[in-house]
Amino acid sequence: MKKYIKFLIVFFVILQSTFSFAQIAKEKEADIPPPLTRILFIFDCSQSMFARWQSDTKINIAQNLISNMLDSLKKVDNLELALRVYGHQKNFPPQDCDDTKLEIPFSKKNINKIENKLKSLVPRGTTPIAFSLEKAAGDFPYCKDCRNIIILITDGMEECNGDPCAVSQLLQKKGLILKPFIIGIGKNFKESFDCVGTYFDATSEVEFNKALNVVISQALNSTTAQVNLLDEQGKPTETNVNMTFYDSFSGLIKYNFIHTMNNRGYPDTLTIDPLVKYDLVVHTIPPVKKNDIVLTPGKHTIIALDAPMGYMKLRLMGGSNTVNVKNLQCIVRKKGSSETLNLQYFNQSERYLCGNYDLEVLCMPRLIIKDVEIKQSNTTTIEIPMPGIAVINTLVNGYGSLYVMEENKMKWIYNLNESTTVESLILQPGTYKVVFRGKMSVKSISSIEKDFKIESGITTSVNMYRQ
Repeated sequence: MKKYIKFLIVFFVILQSTFSFAQIAKEKEADIPPPLTRILFIFDCSQSMFARWQSDTKINIAQNLISNMLDSLKKVDNLELALRVYGHQKNFPPQDCDDTKLEIPFSKKNINKIENKLKSLVPRGTTPIAFSLEKAAGDFPYCKDCRNIIILITDGMEECNGDPCAVSQLLQKKGLILKPFIIGIGKNFKESFDCVGTYFDATSEVEFNKALNVVISQALNSTTAQVNLLDEQGKPTETNVNMTFYDSFSGLIKYNFIHTMNNRGYPDTLTIDPLVKYDLVVHTIPPVKKNDIVLTPGKHTIIALDAPMGYMKLRLMGGSNTVNVKNLQCIVRKKGSSETLNLQYFNQSERYLCGNYDLEVLCMPRLIIKDVEIKQSNTTTIEIPMPGIAVINTLVNGYGSLYVMEENKMKWIYNLNESTTVESLILQPGTYKVVFRGKMSVKSISSIEKDFKIESGITTSVNMYRQ
């Protein structure tokens, strides 16, 4: 009775500990913060912004609409803003193509400062867009996981012989910024700015206000997606494999997720940035890929890939606990290919895409097993004989080789170590021959040859000297 009570106490302690650890893990998972979003506004304050447009001047309309939009962001968490202005420091003419300045750097709760700066701006100069984008690279302090976004608001095109497209693409390639947004005031500049980023046309005040709201919505809101790994019946049943999302433009890694089924048995929902076009690699063996994946902001996207899998198990006949062969490995290749897909240990199972594979067992002599078929949700077992051990004694250092005998032919498999007199070699069952001559011998007739046989699990001594 006492033993039973003691058992119950231990059981409940273990149960409570397991529940506590699971609860802690769940809380930690829920506490993972989203990445900080940093938006840099690059604002055109060139002389042309004084022009009349609809109900007022461009500068006044832009100041009012942007201030209204900024007011709506004051309670948004996990957001930092900054303001860079160009064309506001030097009169035109003469043209000053260095006229750009970070007026308000990134910080929390600086919206009032940005609004006040916007209201104080007076259009004066030219339009150095490329140079402003180039300088903007230094406006974002280093941050490993931040989303760096530029919103360029302009009423004109580059006037300083720069190349905004080249600068923008370079910043994106380096992973410094996501693809910029451009709002063109008063005229359609789409043809000129499509290569710079995502262009929004603001040919009226209403369209300008709408463009601002759409841009901010896309900049702040992630969207959802799920990856369906399809079996041979086209059902999303495959899971538990890593997936890497690359930025298809820069080639940089954006996300790594281990594919998971949720508690309803469906592929888990991923929250990812819709501002990036992705290349997806699912690390099955061999991997499956899908390129140029575009997400629509605010919509759920299903990404489907064919990935039917089965298992291959490698096993040694006659037991699996022999210390001498615990590291025996096998090269796995796609049928007819020379590329190595995996190096799998014996007495281990591994998943592969359904198909046919060629195997090369790294034993002596090598075993080649061709056309192994992996079937959906099945385990294909490959067995080889348990090897034996040959202990080769030479008494003196010298030169020698080991051969396996196949149909009365010698097939080389190993050269003996010249610097030792005893070697233990793990060999597959079969008939072998060793040929050896001591280093100090000056006559070929001094060569010694010995035939021996290896049996599974048995150690055989091979004495390479005359008795």
